[in-house]
Amino acid sequence: MNYLRPLLIIAILFVYSFSIGQNGDKVLDRLQAISNYSIDFFNVDGFEITSQTIENSFTKKNIRKKFKRYRIKETDLTLSDSLIKSENFYFVKNDTTEGLIQYSSYYFIKTNENEITAFTFASINKYSKEFERNFVSLVINKKIPKNLYASQIVDSINFDGRKIHIGSSCNWMGVNNVQCPYYGQMDWSVHENLKDAKQTINNRLKLLKLQNNKGKIVSEEFVDVIFEGSNIKVKKAVFDFTGVTSVLVGMTGGKTLTIYLIAGAGSKNFISCVMSFWNNDAINPSGLPPLLEKIITLK
Repeated sequence: MNYLRPLLIIAILFVYSFSIGQNGDKVLDRLQAISNYSIDFFNVDGFEITSQTIENSFTKKNIRKKFKRYRIKETDLTLSDSLIKSENFYFVKNDTTEGLIQYSSYYFIKTNENEITAFTFASINKYSKEFERNFVSLVINKKIPKNLYASQIVDSINFDGRKIHIGSSCNWMGVNNVQCPYYGQMDWSVHENLKDAKQTINNRLKLLKLQNNKGKIVSEEFVDVIFEGSNIKVKKAVFDFTGVTSVLVGMTGGKTLTIYLIAGAGSKNFISCVMSFWNNDAINPSGLPPLLEKIITLK
């Protein structure tokens, strides 16, 4: 499974306030997950979340040792959330670039006598302590149904409750992020309301424009498409990678990347979706590669 390989397309497309209220289970209507190498990955409402449980006693030393990849400092492990019943530490970092605030939250929970569960939350221009606390509770209390976990072998996708067959040649690049060689790539998140979906898409477009070292934008326009049975306008952007040296560009041989940024109603909720293809992909007479044809129709 090519889940964690560092591809340029992920850097371009894969981005990261709302409250889910007292009934945290409502978030399960929009949640999708993948389990890979002892780490669970989640996507909902534009949030990227991970959880991992290890066997060890709950001490600052063990947390720093076992979760080195988070680059934890001693001073990070000072705050506790009193509304989480188990012993815990948490801290929040943020990084601001050109009006985009990327929030990164970390929780370390004593889930059993000799067990530590770590959580990470990543988001852009949105932060909700209540959401994080409620999600931690869902996982610790084992309220995430197994049917929300996608199979590592890609045959179909769950697109806001609609099952779409995409064939066996595709790979998961992340939760709700599927890439089909020469047939296109798409990643999406399911939202409670259209406003949140639109904000997520706007943030993604801003992030795309900041990726000037990975290609320059050569055109940007609104186009009419049919998405989930509705006529909507979406942003279309074309990036030129001529002269860019990278593993991905070398693998694909592509020079331009066309991206559609979509926010619209799904079958049950609302969806933010980023779809892309290279100029040398298998583009059908419709103007789209096969994967994208399953989701949108150009007008």
